[in-house]
Amino acid sequence: MDLGLEGRKAVVTGGSKGLGRAIAGELAAEGCDVAICARDRAEVQQAGAELEQQGTTVFAETADVTDPEQVQRFIDEAAAALGGIDILVNNAGRAHPGTFETLTDEDWKADLDVKLFSMIRCSRAALPHLRARGGGRIININAVQARSPDPKFFATSTDRAACLAFTKTLSLELASDNILVNGINVGFVVTPQWKNIHQRRAPHLPEEEFFADLAAAEVPLGRFGRPEEVAAAVAFLAGDRAAYITGASLDVAGGMGRYL
Repeated sequence: MDLGLEGRKAVVTGGSKGLGRAIAGELAAEGCDVAICARDRAEVQQAGAELEQQGTTVFAETADVTDPEQVQRFIDEAAAALGGIDILVNNAGRAHPGTFETLTDEDWKADLDVKLFSMIRCSRAALPHLRARGGGRIININAVQARSPDPKFFATSTDRAACLAFTKTLSLELASDNILVNGINVGFVVTPQWKNIHQRRAPHLPEEEFFADLAAAEVPLGRFGRPEEVAAAVAFLAGDRAAYITGASLDVAGGMGRYL
């Protein structure tokens, strides 16, 4: 299936590993020129070198999405390096497990900053570049807990619901600019974040057993997802086949989420 992505210019935040790395790789495989950012210089440079081997133009630079000045610099430099921006994938974020009673004010602020406000900052910075290209796509990587709250992930459940509202509202405002805004609600996917959760929750269990036990209890398909499965959905939403989809949120969660 030709998604019509050849020659498009894509920016992926948190693109050095995990979901972001898989998304950047999928877009590059479809012919996109790609810009990625992350906080760790060695990791982002290694990921950039790997992406360049796919034969596409790559811009890889450090940026902290909680710093407005760094966001603006990265987006502007990415647009200059690629020759514009057609696609923004807001992927940056990290898991912050905790119940209501264990989360502090600083925990809440940090979680909102790296999830909701990173989407706000990156979208604001990319907007002039998207308009200059006559439109484009913003794809926000969200979590299934946005619609299916989990007290063990209290901050994530609350903040991701705000990200869901942000995605929908932004899609309404930008539709007249031909900028389509959609979200992907991710469930349990094998990423470095989940590996860290495994080490915090049950370091005595083998990784495969930990993931299998969680999936058996909460995922109808009975397994964790793969980053490549999320990346495929992103590529579809970024491509021409999704030209009449905006304001939508697609679950890539193996059936998780007990809602209609």
